[in-house]
Amino acid sequence: MFDEYKDMPREAKYLIYAPTLIYLALGMFYFDISYFLESVQGIPAALVGIVISIMGISTFIFSIPLGIAADRYGRKKLLILGNVIASSIIAIFALTTNPAILVAAAFFEGVSEGAFSASASALLAEKAGDVRRTSVFSMAGFVQSIAFGIGSFMVPVSLVFGIFGFTVKESHVLLYVILAALSGASTLLIVRISESKGLKKAGASIRELLPSKSKDVLIKYVFTGAIIAFGAGMVVPLMSMWFGLQYGISDAISVPILGISNIVIGFATLFAPPLARKIGLVRAIVLTQGISTIFMFATPLSPEFISASFVYTVRAYLMNMASPLQQSMIMGLVPEDERGAASGISAALWRLPNALSTSIGAWLMGIGFLATPFYLASILYIVSITLFWYYFRSTKMPEELTDKR
Repeated sequence: MFDEYKDMPREAKYLIYAPTLIYLALGMFYFDISYFLESVQGIPAALVGIVISIMGISTFIFSIPLGIAADRYGRKKLLILGNVIASSIIAIFALTTNPAILVAAAFFEGVSEGAFSASASALLAEKAGDVRRTSVFSMAGFVQSIAFGIGSFMVPVSLVFGIFGFTVKESHVLLYVILAALSGASTLLIVRISESKGLKKAGASIRELLPSKSKDVLIKYVFTGAIIAFGAGMVVPLMSMWFGLQYGISDAISVPILGISNIVIGFATLFAPPLARKIGLVRAIVLTQGISTIFMFATPLSPEFISASFVYTVRAYLMNMASPLQQSMIMGLVPEDERGAASGISAALWRLPNALSTSIGAWLMGIGFLATPFYLASILYIVSITLFWYYFRSTKMPEELTDKR
């Protein structure tokens, strides 16, 4: 298995490891932000919900235009922009309770997420090449998941600051600012990467900047992904709440469990390239997602917290094993000069249905239908996987046509 990760191109390695600190900071941020704003900063819960929703909406709005900009002006530039804004936003959230500033910060957090998603995949595919693309995407997924998982365990570090006399609020603020500074410093590694080669020519019209050559494959890919995203949104962002409602488990227990799940996901990505090489990329995606759906359906049937945690973690392991395979697939099928726009469109049309369905899942759980979101998500997964197989079952990737190993 580890032969898959030997001799990766140098600049691909920079792209994999340079964002580690920002992933660590964002892991802490995304796991803790709702609790931090409401319980530590004293922000009303309704405003907290609005702020978090704005992040998703902003990401949706900006992912496509920033993807087009990445193809026109440079993916490295957009990647640096996303990294700098994200680092700054983490510090801003810690240093203010002003509602207007928080709303603006949430807006720009979406900009940073859109800039990163629009540029990172396209740049990574370019630096990896066809033969190493799937392995490089899997290693990038491994590093990101591990860093996000470790980030979820960073909040208890604030207790250390309390030993030195800092209040709970001061300790949290200090932790946020330190992680923001470290993640900002990681931008220096990205600067060492060369700019993209396959960019759109100057003077191209808006029509020419859109991914016209790959529109057919992109529509199919985005449509099936949006169905999965809508199903996942009813369950995945709400798991800590669901554990509390179903088993009476506090977030002090459930959040670390979810962090461990993220770490397990990281290791899952390492096994994806050998599987894809053995049975084919499309078959590997369908197989892992299909088996994952069984565990999605089974999660609410678990009699107690431990078994539910195990079943959910297996679901996450299998579903996210397919994630780098899908990213590699679409980047391999899209022409190089359209990869930024394709990444932006994929990110936008995944983020929006995922955000919209979360309110449906929360409403169902709130009125006592705790298993229903899982069953609805399972049905949507089956629909998506079936359509994906129908659309792409005959697709052969460039490396599958040439790789003789």
